[in-house]
Amino acid sequence: MTSTFSIWDYLIFAAYGCLILVVGLWVSRDKKGHQKNAEDYFLAGKSLPWWAIGASLIAANISAEQFIGMSGSGFAVGLAIASYEWMAAITLLIVGKFFLPIFIEKGLYTIPEFVEKRYSTNLKTILAIFWIALYVFVNLASVLYLGSLALETIMGIPMVYGVLGLALFAAAYSLYGGLSAVAWTDVIQVIFLVLGGLVTSYLALSAVSDGQGVLAGLKTVYETVPEKFVMILDKSNPEYKNLPGLGVIVGGLWVANLYYWGFNQYIIQRTLAAKSLRESQKGIILAAFLKIIIPAIVVVPGIAAYVMVKDTEILSRLGETALQNMPSLEQADKAYPWLLQFLPVGLKGVAFAALAAAVVSSLASMLNSTSTIFTMDIYKPYINKKASDKATVNVGRISAAVALIIASIMAPLLGGIDQAFQFIQEYTGLVSPGILAVFILGLFWKKTTNRGAIAGALVSIPIALYFKVAPNSWSQSDFFLNVPFLDQMGYTCLLSMLVISLVSLVQNKGTDDPRAIPVSRKTFTTSPKFNIGAFAVMIITSAIYAFFWS
Repeated sequence: MTSTFSIWDYLIFAAYGCLILVVGLWVSRDKKGHQKNAEDYFLAGKSLPWWAIGASLIAANISAEQFIGMSGSGFAVGLAIASYEWMAAITLLIVGKFFLPIFIEKGLYTIPEFVEKRYSTNLKTILAIFWIALYVFVNLASVLYLGSLALETIMGIPMVYGVLGLALFAAAYSLYGGLSAVAWTDVIQVIFLVLGGLVTSYLALSAVSDGQGVLAGLKTVYETVPEKFVMILDKSNPEYKNLPGLGVIVGGLWVANLYYWGFNQYIIQRTLAAKSLRESQKGIILAAFLKIIIPAIVVVPGIAAYVMVKDTEILSRLGETALQNMPSLEQADKAYPWLLQFLPVGLKGVAFAALAAAVVSSLASMLNSTSTIFTMDIYKPYINKKASDKATVNVGRISAAVALIIASIMAPLLGGIDQAFQFIQEYTGLVSPGILAVFILGLFWKKTTNRGAIAGALVSIPIALYFKVAPNSWSQSDFFLNVPFLDQMGYTCLLSMLVISLVSLVQNKGTDDPRAIPVSRKTFTTSPKFNIGAFAVMIITSAIYAFFWS
């Protein structure tokens, strides 16, 4: 597509970029007479307030994976894909009430560090290496790819240059400043993200309604494609394999969400950097409320784009511009970039800044967390046990740079993936059930042993592959079950838990493990503010599902 950006759009985008760099470098500066240490670099000196934590959680989470990938799934599937967002709001409450009190009490830097305290150093090292590989080859690479795909579609920037530009932008402030730079710039990023996303949704719906406004646009879209507003899909729906009806509510989506929000380093790290547990929990509540509105930003535009592409009358009304690079019904992930061309001068720059904010904030978060795990779980224990603060911080910066270089090489190789959001969820789902089983039983079942955890983690991979690979290769055999991937994740997690439980019971003969975590009712006591916010989130989410159930 030929760029239709005006000078004002470029100026707005440039102002956004300068603002992020200035703020990032300003908060990264060393205080006079103080050498930045590991806590400063990796946990922002444990000084983050609740509003910065909440904003940073959303900025780290919402990336091109959502703007491009989830809009693409909205285009292909409809509102049902929003379950990832609305169920996440409930998941955040669980993390805030039941996980954070234990993590913060343990004074953790990394999630693998918890594994060492609860199980063993060997298991910690195995998982640390796994997470580094996952972040570099899947998360970082996919975010770079989807972000550069948007640049290529909107502005005609070649993929290689888009990857390089995004990588350098994220590195410019995050490598030097660490989590402090990432978290404080995320506050700005999330403002651009929400504002730009809402602007795109508003104008897409206005275009559908021929300028009659958002409500008229929503009515038109709903009446044109009511099937796109069904939250619980039945088996006749071609997308049932991705969102298997009630399995979304009671099945494997809990595995995906609990793993992501509870045990994902680049998400949980900002909660560990809070001033206190109460401050961290207030940040969780803010993030949960923000998650409720995210589908209006990333899913609704995809549905509107579907209506626009399908309706020849709307296309003719929009003119020749609408035909430029128009996505076919099979090119879901081109929906959001295509919509941006309809924005007026100035607002196009805001929307593009929102997309860039989503990409860059996630890149910065992933880089910081990758370097944290490498430095604290690999470098310090095995390479330089007596590393000084200066050496530790420098290694963090170098490891982040290396991870970024590798991911930048990998990103262009991901071309040709349709519905990238679903692709990422599905392949992460091969390993997340076993890891979740290890953590859940380690947290809440005192009889869980290290040997049981290792056995469960190892056996979870062949179980997951049985569900995923076998049906595709031997679909005629009754021995293999062909089930949706979210159901696969649920079954894999339950079977992994069973293996962990059996091995642990045999090993310890039913007695508590010496490394078990002592918890009591007091451990999970939350403040009245948290409780009120949690009830509000649950009521709103329940109302949404009741309205769009079928």
